[in-house]
Amino acid sequence: MNLLRKTIGRIKPLNSDIIKKAQERQDNLTKPRGAFGRLEDLSIKIAAIQNSIKPVIKDKAVLLFAGDHLTVHEENIASAPIDVTTQMMVNFVKYKGAGVNVVAQSVGARVVVTDMGVALDYPKELPIYHKAIERGAKNITKGPAMSYEDAVKCLESGIEVFLEEKKKGLDILAVGEMGIGNTTPSSAIYAFITGQDVDSVTGPGAGIIDEKIRRKREVVKKAIELNKPEITDGIDILAKLGGFEIGAMAGAMLGAASEKTPVMIDGFIATAAALIAIKVAPECEAYLIPAHHSAETGYGKVMDFLKQKPLLDLGMRLGEGTGALLGISLAEIAVNILNDMTTFQEAAVVVAAERHTI
Repeated sequence: MNLLRKTIGRIKPLNSDIIKKAQERQDNLTKPRGAFGRLEDLSIKIAAIQNSIKPVIKDKAVLLFAGDHLTVHEENIASAPIDVTTQMMVNFVKYKGAGVNVVAQSVGARVVVTDMGVALDYPKELPIYHKAIERGAKNITKGPAMSYEDAVKCLESGIEVFLEEKKKGLDILAVGEMGIGNTTPSSAIYAFITGQDVDSVTGPGAGIIDEKIRRKREVVKKAIELNKPEITDGIDILAKLGGFEIGAMAGAMLGAASEKTPVMIDGFIATAAALIAIKVAPECEAYLIPAHHSAETGYGKVMDFLKQKPLLDLGMRLGEGTGALLGISLAEIAVNILNDMTTFQEAAVVVAAERHTI
């Protein structure tokens, strides 16, 4: 709990003076004011987060946390066998052939994988962080997903992984996940925190249909009714409805906010983690940037709840941090515009020098 408390205590409001100066520079670049639209707002936000009028995006990473959920297997609502999680972990770090690997390579980011609680064995020599709490979060229709103490461990594990990667150099962060069945606890977190009807935020996930969707909605309703989380306590919500990888993502977000590092939020599951992080430390919301509008049912309702508009809407719903990586590519462009375009004053100096030379 000490690391979590210390991390929360280091999260500060954004620097309003930096925001003002970055806005002034944007307004004086050699273009019509507002010509780059939301890219201008994005550059100003990143400047404020990094507390620098000249923000930097060079070193990039996606932290991908893996964990399984016994709920979906015991309740027969899984979209795929439970061994897919471990197979994908091998794919991420050995074969480097997953969607996240391709997108990360395209944007120049490293992929960092952490086992937070996958159910089955995998080669232990894989180059990953080993932070597993248990072999899969418990069935939330029978009780909490984990203990309160384990929820704290999840958060602190995410903070620890972030801090280790920050030592290597990390200017902007993407968070992602892998875990068969994790849209079910995410839907429960959505419904409970936002107050939305369960049916409106619970959809097909990775591809279940018809009867399984109806059953999934029943599972989410039962989990909320049985566990009765405390709405003011993000750790309690995580413990009763969440998952190990969801908690670790939330922890990474808190760690990043404490170190003035912008966080690109991926889709449906990562946004559930963001809701937890915001409940734990409301100040961290200023450091979180929704990257893309997930096609999964209910995502838009959470964006309305947070009063946020994602940068992209491409109909994606893969997870793994893929959408967040695309957001990083936009962030890099936005920062380059702020830093590298000339202002009218700078351009005038160049023109005068050229005339003098001639």
